[in-house]
Amino acid sequence: MIKVLLLFLLLIAGVVLGPMLAGHQGYVLIRTDNYDINTSVTGLVIIYILSIIVLFLIESLFRRIFRTGAHTRGWFLSRKRRRASQQTKAALLKLAEGDHRQVEKLMSRHADHAEQPMVNYLMAAEAAQQRGDEIRANQHLARAAEMAENDDQLPVEITRVRLQLTRNENHAARHGVDKLLEIAPRHPEVLRLAEQAYLRTNAWSSLLEILPALEKAQVADADHAADIRQQAWMGLMNQAMAEQGNDGLKEWWRNQSRKTRQQTALQVAMAEHLIECNDSDAAQDIVLEGLKRHYDDRLVTVMPRLKSGTPEKLEKALHQLLKTQASNPLLHSTLGQLLMQHGEWQKATDAFREALKIRPDAFDYAWLADSLDRLHQPEEAASMRREGLLLTLKNNPGA
Repeated sequence: MIKVLLLFLLLIAGVVLGPMLAGHQGYVLIRTDNYDINTSVTGLVIIYILSIIVLFLIESLFRRIFRTGAHTRGWFLSRKRRRASQQTKAALLKLAEGDHRQVEKLMSRHADHAEQPMVNYLMAAEAAQQRGDEIRANQHLARAAEMAENDDQLPVEITRVRLQLTRNENHAARHGVDKLLEIAPRHPEVLRLAEQAYLRTNAWSSLLEILPALEKAQVADADHAADIRQQAWMGLMNQAMAEQGNDGLKEWWRNQSRKTRQQTALQVAMAEHLIECNDSDAAQDIVLEGLKRHYDDRLVTVMPRLKSGTPEKLEKALHQLLKTQASNPLLHSTLGQLLMQHGEWQKATDAFREALKIRPDAFDYAWLADSLDRLHQPEEAASMRREGLLLTLKNNPGA
């Protein structure tokens, strides 16, 4: 500013003093309809320079006024941002206390001026849902969607699905999950929500499809994944049986891969489903096929429930297993139960005695007593029932 003024002063001095020193100042006439303005060239230059200075001062004044207004607006905006930041911190403390009403109130107030407005509205939506106010939750969620840019819609949609699951809007949540999996198929929270939505809507095939991603993202450990996988297979069996009956169930089983059909848990479940459909012959084939590959107690426990036309196959399989597992009480007990069904009371008695030699069992005592009754040995039968009762009382002292 000082340099500009000095420059103007020098110009004025040059314009005024120059002509004076030269002895002439020139003549200027400005004529209008009603006025004539007479002045020298020096005077005109001085008027021109003064006009520029006046305009410059007026410009500086207006600039200062508008700058003051901008500073004032900036001060108010800065105050609102500080206020929003303080309220966000207070809301986080209330969240730790479980005061969802205050969380919603503090998060939504001045949320537009918060550092991340979308996050504030999302947390306010979840807080409103926690206290059961669905209308307010939807309003906050809609505001968050407006605040979010195109690339930031993922958190909004995740929150939307989470709220839908909280409200038990399961099919809407599943629709949202399907879209989220297209956008972020490996996102841990998306996978976690997908697991819940698919379980609630019995979407067993979809659940099996995301299981590898659940394990890879460490959302589900090996045991949890195994439980989910078995639950999904059971659900598919139930669907096949409910929709197409016994024939549809067997067709579904044939369409599975060999690896799937060799899973013991699925073999047991399939055999139980076939028994429920009154198809013990097919169930027996699955049990015997499974035992050929490897022994499992779960397959053996299904045998007494089979009412097939060829029970001798089951007895033969048990005798074969007893050659290598003579100390297995379950095999002896199962053989005794099958012999009871065929009226071979003496052989059944011998089998139960062998089982009881290895370990005492209340059920085996009861079955042995029934077999002894059939052999007209009531005293020993009563003794076996007494032993079984004592064992039951010992195992269940509070009964």
